[in-house]
Amino acid sequence: MTEARRATRDDIPAMAGIINAWIDGTKWFPRVLSDQVITEAFEGAFDQRRMWVAGDPVAGYLSLNPDTGQVAALYCARTGEGLGRALMDRAKEGRDHLFLHTHVPNRGAQRFYRREGFKEVSRHQPEPPETVEEIRMEWHA
Repeated sequence: MTEARRATRDDIPAMAGIINAWIDGTKWFPRVLSDQVITEAFEGAFDQRRMWVAGDPVAGYLSLNPDTGQVAALYCARTGEGLGRALMDRAKEGRDHLFLHTHVPNRGAQRFYRREGFKEVSRHQPEPPETVEEIRMEWHA
């Protein structure tokens, strides 16, 4: 069984690497931020968020805003291995509500979130610099 653990600052390069590889490998998602800016964003958000990683070496991560219950990011370098589920289980611990935004073209993520009990509640344009329409999904225990 895959387990997730709390991320440390030493995990930042791996987490940034996962999202940068996803951006570069996703044709419908334009790169609007450099690799360096993404790494700096992790460094700036690290103390305000709860972050978990899964895999050895790290192959997935989840970032949660503990004040609002927003899953700010969930990315896995590999799918079908239980990484996403292990990370989402950690985010759900002790909570009765979570929400997230996923991209409209990302149907695989939407299927995963529905399996995890999330339901679509709205669609909206993203906050700049992002440009791809998003879906808000919510989970209630």
